[in-house]
Amino acid sequence: MKRSLLLLASLLLWATVAQATPITYQVFLSGPNESPVNASPGTGVATIVIDTAAHLLSVDVSFSGLLGTTTASHIHCCTAVPETGTAIVATQTPTFVNFPLGVQAGTYSHTFDLSLASSYNQAFITANGGTVASAEAALAAGAAAGEAYLNIHTNLFPSGEIRGFLEPAAAVPEPASLLLLGTGLVGAGVRRYRRR
Repeated sequence: MKRSLLLLASLLLWATVAQATPITYQVFLSGPNESPVNASPGTGVATIVIDTAAHLLSVDVSFSGLLGTTTASHIHCCTAVPETGTAIVATQTPTFVNFPLGVQAGTYSHTFDLSLASSYNQAFITANGGTVASAEAALAAGAAAGEAYLNIHTNLFPSGEIRGFLEPAAAVPEPASLLLLGTGLVGAGVRRYRRR
C-alpha cells in the first residue's frame, strides 16, 4: 500500500513538472506558401521550440535554392486566420541575429531568451500588451493557434521569398492524459492488492 501511495505521489509531482514541457514546431518553407504566392524553387525546413517555462525560443533553419540572396529572416505573428494571411514581425528586426545574409542557401541555429526585449520586434511588444511577458504569451498562443510563420526575405522578394507556418511536431500525449492513465493503473494495482 505504501508503495502505491509513493508511486501516486511521484506521478503527481511528475505531472506538475511536465506541464512546462517545451512545444516543438516544424516549418516547411516554400514560395507557394508566401503571401503573395511566388514561383521560387527555394525550399527550407525549420524546427522551432518554444519553452515558456524556461523563456527560450530555439530556431533551427536549413534552406536552399533561393533565386535571390537573403536579406532577412524572422517569425511573424499573429495572422487573423490560421495558416493564411500576413502579420507583423514578432521576433528581432531587421533579422535574426547572425542569420546568414547575402546567400542563396544555408543553415541557422540560435536560441533566444524570451525574457529579453531584444528578442522581439518592439512593435510586437507594444501591440501585445506592452510587456515582454505579454509578448511571449502572444507569440506562444499564436504559434499554438497556427497564426505564426517563419519566412526568409531576399533581394528579389523583399516581402519574403519562402515561408511556412509553424505546425506542431508529432503529437505526444498531454501530461494530464498520462497522469490519468497512471492514476488508473495505481488504482487497479491497489484494488488487486486488497483482493489478495
